[in-house]
Amino acid sequence: MTQSSIRSTDLLTVADLKMQLETHASVLLDVREPVEYAAGHIPGARPLPLSELDASQLTFPLDQPLLLYCQSGKRSAQAAQRLQMAGFTRIHQLQGGITAWQAAGYPLERPAGAPISLFRQVQIVAGSLVLMGTVLGSLASPWFLVLSGFVGAGLVFAGVTNTCALGMALARLPYNRRFGQSWRSS
Repeated sequence: MTQSSIRSTDLLTVADLKMQLETHASVLLDVREPVEYAAGHIPGARPLPLSELDASQLTFPLDQPLLLYCQSGKRSAQAAQRLQMAGFTRIHQLQGGITAWQAAGYPLERPAGAPISLFRQVQIVAGSLVLMGTVLGSLASPWFLVLSGFVGAGLVFAGVTNTCALGMALARLPYNRRFGQSWRSS
């Protein structure tokens, strides 16, 4: 399939998604990382992290309705493009992602024993590095203040680009990957 023959996917509102889940034989796919899935996902969603998405490994019929969501819509759009390029024809994305789902007051499923949210993990690690750089900069050498500056610059970059290298690194740790393990078929 050529890039020019790929059509855009349908965007669904939260209400549309809820209706689609109740009335159609669709597969709901959460393309966030396993730690994000474990922190809370739409009931009935199956994990398929974008970082592991290999459309050739899926055994769904190419005309199977696939409903995709992520946190806000950016990763689900990337997943939709990969699936379209592999020949899947009925792809829908949740407009606004799981954030919109929660804002509408719909519940999330959370497995027991799941790790704390990735956002909180980033806050703990970044805060600890800034604190350590400040303390060591005051007590040992001013050069340790570079660590605090580096973390601050990383946080600014994450806010401006809406990507977080620290979060992506933490998501790959074993304790964050054991929940919401990906699957390959229906």
